[in-house]
Amino acid sequence: MYQKDYTKINKHLTFEDRVLISEFLSSKLSFKEIARRLCKDPTTIAKEVKKNSTASKTGSYGKRFNDCAYRDTCSKISVCSECSQKKKPRHCRFCPDCIHYCSTYKPVKCEKLSKPPYVCNGCSDRSRCTLEKNIYHGGKAHQKYKQLLSEARTGISFSEEEVKELDDLFSPLIKKGQSIHHIYNNHKDEIMVSESTIYNLVDYSLFEARNIDLPRKVRFAPKKKKKTFKVDKQCRINRTYFEYRIFVHDNPNVPITQIDSVEGIKGGKVLLTVHFVKAECMIAFIRDKNTAASVTSAFNHLYEVLTPEIFKAVMPLILGDNGSEFSDPKAIEFDSEGNQRARVFYCDPSSPGQKGSAERNHEFIRFFVPKGKSFNSLTQEDVDLMMSHIASYSRPSLLDKTPYEMMEFYYGRKVCDALNLTYIKPDEVTLNASIWSKKEDE
Repeated sequence: MYQKDYTKINKHLTFEDRVLISEFLSSKLSFKEIARRLCKDPTTIAKEVKKNSTASKTGSYGKRFNDCAYRDTCSKISVCSECSQKKKPRHCRFCPDCIHYCSTYKPVKCEKLSKPPYVCNGCSDRSRCTLEKNIYHGGKAHQKYKQLLSEARTGISFSEEEVKELDDLFSPLIKKGQSIHHIYNNHKDEIMVSESTIYNLVDYSLFEARNIDLPRKVRFAPKKKKKTFKVDKQCRINRTYFEYRIFVHDNPNVPITQIDSVEGIKGGKVLLTVHFVKAECMIAFIRDKNTAASVTSAFNHLYEVLTPEIFKAVMPLILGDNGSEFSDPKAIEFDSEGNQRARVFYCDPSSPGQKGSAERNHEFIRFFVPKGKSFNSLTQEDVDLMMSHIASYSRPSLLDKTPYEMMEFYYGRKVCDALNLTYIKPDEVTLNASIWSKKEDE
């Protein structure tokens, strides 16, 4: 028999509380009964379960994950390229990949998840269900809770324009030898942040002034902390992968573009890759820093060289990951005059397979610059040459055509030229760094 423990009232849920919630949900207890046993309010339990449960895209015994509304009646075969190449192709309802290529795919979620208890812990149909499941696990829930606490206390959530305004005020005065405290006290009416935040901005290297410009600060040993900078921490709202799939279902003929970053060494130059899924063709931009501003600059450049009409036709739908460099989606979606030019969505956290087409092309980049090696010596001309060789390499998935040929077929030679893609003859295609030494010899 559970006794009320009044010392737990108005206290945060503990690890033990979360483990008990998981057990009670599996026993099909109501939120009211769980709250009574843990001496909490029922709404506290409901919020905890909804916030810290984990989505799981798993099938059931003998069945793969499939959340299509027509999964039980579908008779299609060989929709995706992988299935079409098999001697004995299987029905699409048994393939986990065909949902990404099928024009009639319609994602659905279990109706039971829209009402209490919002999870599948105690569901009797769980062993037979192939839809996305929502599971509350005590250990994972506590880990998510601790991570949320950590994220709430780290990182900076300013726009880059706001950071620049502060930089323009503080950096010139810091370089004159003034302390942050002195500057802050004399400009209180102009500054809407705390003094400690200014120190953090300098420490995050977001100002022109650096720690070395602060005469007293360099005497102290540096603190070890993860430096993160998000332009907009709410950027994923209405842009999740689930909403992306709904958009693709409603607009099945819209071309998809996947974007990602490829790092060399920490703190060095970074590649922004732009992958046109339909043609399996990728271009890349070399950037000095992995910032949201550099990503916006690359898209503004594409918008200009392609012209607005072609840009909207070629890349109206963009899928990226959760990196801080993609945390300013509105700057990508809208041009300088406020006209919408694209829609941006995000993959689920730690799910690179959701843009697997781009990830496969990254393997070619690693032929030129292995992981852990620097991009610092590369120019944009070097990167364009590398991507042209990669785009001129024939692919079995394209029926032995090259991405360049498919890009030219879908969008025309002018688009290829605007993207600085050059066709390389088959016998001249080189997939290693020797292309740059050849260029130097010429």
